Amino acid sequence: MLLTIVLLLVALLVVIKSADFSIRYSASLAESLSLPKYIIGFVVVALISVLPELFIAITSAMEKLPAFGLGTLFGSNIADLTLVFGLVVFLSGRNLKIESKLIKNRFLHFGALIVPLLLGLNGYYSRIDGLLLIIVGGLFYYLILKNNVYAVKVDREKFKIKNLLFLLLSMGGILLGAHFTVKYGIDLAHSLKVNSALIGMLIVGLGTTLPELFFSIKAARHHHDDLALGDILGTVVADATIIVGIMALISPFSFNSKIVYVTGSFMLLAAVFLFYFMKSDRRLNKKEAALLFVFYLIFIFTELFVNR
Repeated sequence: MLLTIVLLLVALLVVIKSADFSIRYSASLAESLSLPKYIIGFVVVALISVLPELFIAITSAMEKLPAFGLGTLFGSNIADLTLVFGLVVFLSGRNLKIESKLIKNRFLHFGALIVPLLLGLNGYYSRIDGLLLIIVGGLFYYLILKNNVYAVKVDREKFKIKNLLFLLLSMGGILLGAHFTVKYGIDLAHSLKVNSALIGMLIVGLGTTLPELFFSIKAARHHHDDLALGDILGTVVADATIIVGIMALISPFSFNSKIVYVTGSFMLLAAVFLFYFMKSDRRLNKKEAALLFVFYLIFIFTELFVNR
């Protein structure tokens, strides 16, 4: 079992480092296209950050292990909305400033997170459900983008073909690492005789949040709060809609409905609490970050109790 744990950690490390490189090169490409920083964070960096979950979810679906992929997606989202935001506040050493446009979009976030829960109440995602989730995710991004992107101009001095090549190589690294993450994650679940979804939620899901955590901390330290916030929130919506939808399109699947009733409810509640804190004084402070930590701990203990 020790060897399985070591191999799982190595596979996760490959995913994390590859995602880190992907974010770096995708952000450089986005800047060369003169995109606003908020959009770079919310769409470009977020969609790259979601690649670990995407490849893990696809691998899980293809290997007929959907509960592992779904647990990873929902667990990753809860960690992003609580633990990651809290760590960004503490490790950046200051409060995060919240833009008014982010508060105005909060109901779009709630709506996007509610849809996969409603569709999954029966413990099954069909191809039609998957298509609906992808449409919902696409519509969400369209509504966010339409008032923020006006024109794309290529800055030839900043645009470098090597950034595109390194981005593609990094994505290949994520794909390879994701394959072995699923393999050794399932092996570990069997060794410990626990639900594979629990391993996905609490170990793999937590590991896949590291790319956006590192990027957001770096952005916050340089006072680019819109980049940090956009990255995390964009990743959460993509996970809950587009990625779950892709899983269902590849292979419709059944799962234990506790993932929706328990884990999904925690995901939605985490979003509600986070936006409540953001709206209170347009800043996310250390006291609120500590409360988000407590919420994440409650989630962990609840999952351990429910899946014992």
